[in-house]
Amino acid sequence: MKKTPMGKIRSSHPGPAGIGAGLMLSSALMFAVLDGLIKLLGPGFSVWDISFYRFGVGIAVLLSISDWRRNPFRGDNQGLLIVRGVTGSLAFFCLVAAIHLVPISTAMVLFFSYPAFSALLSPLIFRERITMSESACVLAALAGVTILFDFRVEGAFVGHAMALLGALSAGLAVAIVKKLRETNGSIIIYLYFCLLGFVMSLPQFFHKPHVPRCSGEWLMLGGIVCSSVLGQLLMNEGLRYCKSWEGGVFLMAEVVLTSLLGIVVLGESATWRFWVGGTLIFGSAIALNLSTSREMSPDDRMPQVHRPHH
Repeated sequence: MKKTPMGKIRSSHPGPAGIGAGLMLSSALMFAVLDGLIKLLGPGFSVWDISFYRFGVGIAVLLSISDWRRNPFRGDNQGLLIVRGVTGSLAFFCLVAAIHLVPISTAMVLFFSYPAFSALLSPLIFRERITMSESACVLAALAGVTILFDFRVEGAFVGHAMALLGALSAGLAVAIVKKLRETNGSIIIYLYFCLLGFVMSLPQFFHKPHVPRCSGEWLMLGGIVCSSVLGQLLMNEGLRYCKSWEGGVFLMAEVVLTSLLGIVVLGESATWRFWVGGTLIFGSAIALNLSTSREMSPDDRMPQVHRPHH
């Protein structure tokens, strides 16, 4: 605790804006680990294989930590929970499909436009206000991703369409999570995501299943499940403290952290695009966090008390 010049006590603990930023950036780190493990796993595992293991084992993990004194699938607004599961799964499938059809740089830049879709959809659907300064931060972060990936319009039109459909689905999913966090816990939201993703991947997996052949593949799949669960739960919890598109900008740090892991672990080169693009992305996230901290009223600085379903 610190004293202000007026003699009032001021907490030294981070406020909701700082908590939200920390949780979302931690989530971005987990997703970066997930990206790296998928890359290391190789093309032998299709999107349906990865989805089957990621979502199937994810369900088992979430059920094991749920409160079995009540129905673990019981949550508020189950219709919206199902929509979130479908949109999140669709975003994942569309991104992987786009990567197969167009250069990965093109697919990633188009996909990471999802905070812009969230910023567009949230005011229309959930009455979540966005200011001019917040819009500028979203655009600056998009510019950072564009520079980092050296964006060029290449590849099939279908691939571009799939990447944009994935971005639209991801933007809607993030906005829905923000709404669901008002009355639901992080676990139940991700449980529905895993359930819907597992059901959607099941037919294709059984059509041509791929079973790990060595302990290394099992370990990487285990890492994919763990990083996915941690990343999603951190994201769901972080959206309790920040706006949907603000959380999306923080999550853009995933592309910077993924590139950084490639530099540190795989020996990839750090180009000027990495430094300029990364600075724009992280600078936008910091600016958003500072703007949110200044604009919050004293009442807003205290987290709202809910009784979410876990």
